[in-house]
Amino acid sequence: MTSTPYLTVQALTKYIKKKFDVDPYLRNVYVKGELSNVKHHIGSGHIYFTLKDEKTQIKAVMFASYARQLKFKPESGMKVLIKGDVNVYEGGGQYQLYAQVMEPDGLGSLYLAFEQLKEKLQKEGLFSDQYKKPIPAFPRKVAVVTATTGAAIRDICTTIKQNYKLTDIIIFPALVQGEHAAKSIVKAIEQANRTPEIDTLIVARGGGSIEDLWAFNEEIVARAIFNSVVPVISGVGHETDTTISDLVADVRAATPTAAAKRAVPSSEELAKYLLTRKAQLFQLAQARIKHEKAKLERLQRSYPLAYPDRLYRPFIEKISRMDERLHQSILDYLKHQKLLMTQMDHRLQLLSPLQQLRYEKTRVENNEKSLKKAVLQQLNRRNDEFHSVIRTLEALNPLAIMTRGYSLTYHNGKVIKSIQEVKEHDEVEFHLQDGKATATVISITVEDKMKL
Repeated sequence: MTSTPYLTVQALTKYIKKKFDVDPYLRNVYVKGELSNVKHHIGSGHIYFTLKDEKTQIKAVMFASYARQLKFKPESGMKVLIKGDVNVYEGGGQYQLYAQVMEPDGLGSLYLAFEQLKEKLQKEGLFSDQYKKPIPAFPRKVAVVTATTGAAIRDICTTIKQNYKLTDIIIFPALVQGEHAAKSIVKAIEQANRTPEIDTLIVARGGGSIEDLWAFNEEIVARAIFNSVVPVISGVGHETDTTISDLVADVRAATPTAAAKRAVPSSEELAKYLLTRKAQLFQLAQARIKHEKAKLERLQRSYPLAYPDRLYRPFIEKISRMDERLHQSILDYLKHQKLLMTQMDHRLQLLSPLQQLRYEKTRVENNEKSLKKAVLQQLNRRNDEFHSVIRTLEALNPLAIMTRGYSLTYHNGKVIKSIQEVKEHDEVEFHLQDGKATATVISITVEDKMKL
């Protein structure tokens, strides 16, 4: 039994891919269809999509190097014409279309890109009148962003100098056509904004095809004009040409020459305007003089001016009365101040140190007298209390009774209170008022208490 040779999936896919690579009909394929499932990869810049018609569809991709050259943004639902080649994506094992060129089917890519950007900026409000800045009527410096060669710069400078010689022109050279034109225009606009004392900025170029004017339809140019602090006049192409720059600018002029005329006033029109204003001022001055003269005549004929003394007579009387009131007020004020001074002098005298010392001395003397009197009264009261106590003690003194003939009898140092405390032949002491005596008990007689 012979072994059957099996291919790996990778080997089979590589074989199919080589078949696609060598097939001349799959190179430079021109195909048209409708875009579906369009995805713009933010990181890489690649565009992934599906191209389909009524019956079938094919996966497709446009790498970033080709996608950057597109003038419009591919979106789902668009019908397009694509040039590319068909090959196999080995990682997924499926064939797909690798787009190199893409054009709208039935609509120019530049026109489509113009409409897409116009719609985007309009939604953001960049065309709104509320952001339009007024153009100065009498600019001192006008900046011009355009190419240094060509009719546009000559027409602008000639028109400005003919109309208004008081304006200085500062030119900021820029490329106005080609791949690098948009960045050059943006750089010139930013330089103009950094230059001091510029009143107006003109962004212009002569006429041409839509491809020639395309730099003024770039988004970076539109945003640079919108972000300009200096008011911008756009004068791009001919009268029938309209660019995104025209829509974003503060003022749109049909041509570069029209932009120059819009930037400065006309000397001829200014002269006419000044002459007209001069005539108007002269007429107004004459009318005002006539009016004031008639008013003066009426005043001169009026009653107050006819009798001027009667005008100031009431004021003289009023001044006289006010003078009297002022004099009386001064007297009243002085009297009041004198009274205040007297009161203050009296208060100062009361508060003077000498007066205070006298008062304190009197108060101390009075306190001393009161203290002596209180001490004396206290001593007298204590003395009376002492003598009262003495009298009480004397009345209660057991020895005081001896003055009436009584005596105290002691035996062995103790007072004899009962006959039972002694016996015959005991020695006892008799304490009398003026001394004591010793005796011997000879006999003892017991008294009958019942008889007593």
